[in-house]
Amino acid sequence: MKTYFRPIVQSGPDRPADALTLAGGWGWFRDVAVHQRGAAQRMIAASNIPSDALERLTTPRGPIAGLQMDAPQLMGILNVTPDSFSDGGRYLDPALAVGHAGDMIRDGATLIDIGGESTRPGADEVPAAEEIARTAPVIAGITGAADIPISIDTRKSTVAAQAVSAGAAMINDVAALSFDPDLADVVAQSGLPVCLMHAQGAPATMQTDPTYDNVLLDVYDFLEDRIAFAISKGIERDLIVVDPGIGFGKTVAHNLALLRGLSLFHGLGCPILLGASRKRFIGTIGGGRDPTDRVAGSVAVALHGLRQGVQILRVHDIFATKQAFDLEQAITGAALA
Repeated sequence: MKTYFRPIVQSGPDRPADALTLAGGWGWFRDVAVHQRGAAQRMIAASNIPSDALERLTTPRGPIAGLQMDAPQLMGILNVTPDSFSDGGRYLDPALAVGHAGDMIRDGATLIDIGGESTRPGADEVPAAEEIARTAPVIAGITGAADIPISIDTRKSTVAAQAVSAGAAMINDVAALSFDPDLADVVAQSGLPVCLMHAQGAPATMQTDPTYDNVLLDVYDFLEDRIAFAISKGIERDLIVVDPGIGFGKTVAHNLALLRGLSLFHGLGCPILLGASRKRFIGTIGGGRDPTDRVAGSVAVALHGLRQGVQILRVHDIFATKQAFDLEQAITGAALA
């Protein structure tokens, strides 16, 4: 029976002498929760887990797109689409998109994620040529004006290739290299990092009755398989980021289970990206019919990710999130940089 180990993450100066540093970052742990399918969760001391599992949990993560993973990085969301769920249509004009990127940089973004195809529930596929026309000029405009890494949010090899030519420093694929068979080769040849995200089904249908045997362990196994696939295609493990895909083929209960068990994904040995900003489940739980009414809830989820050692937080509201992180550090004494 496969066994999974989830570190119980803590941070701050009140650290026992026998605590272990999580992934070379700001969190530490002494205990782990043991998960097995069909069995009750149990707690054991971290010193009692197998050495290979302990090594994956404690080995420092290498830099991603030039950013150190021993401090949380804020990825600003920039959708150059007419139909994204939160800001669709606001930044279709490249000049407005570049200007908004500048605003996010001033507010504290350390990475900008640019998408030219909405992947909201119910969204239809966009032709690659249209996606390129939306994204490549914006990437070139931002890289020409600011020294900040750009991530291209795409499932398509031709879009990724054009983005890399325009100056992108990372590929963020919501399909984890399963949509376009040529994308893995583009990533490998570029030598750039890639984020592999879990999604159940295509955006057009993914919220139609999603089901899992055990959502936390099912998503973990999926990401483990996709990491192995990426490595088989010549992509180095040190260049792989994982994302559990909050809201992508998940109910509210599924999203909450993934958030509660978030630290499990450190066991994959890769940096974690969390993208829950302004998503529907936040409004379902906390109120806020319009996505812009979900800022406070989004910050709360981002803080939870921070406390679980998540290295990259993908958010719309950079200023509010960074303000919360700065207060978290000041209050708790956690060394976040």
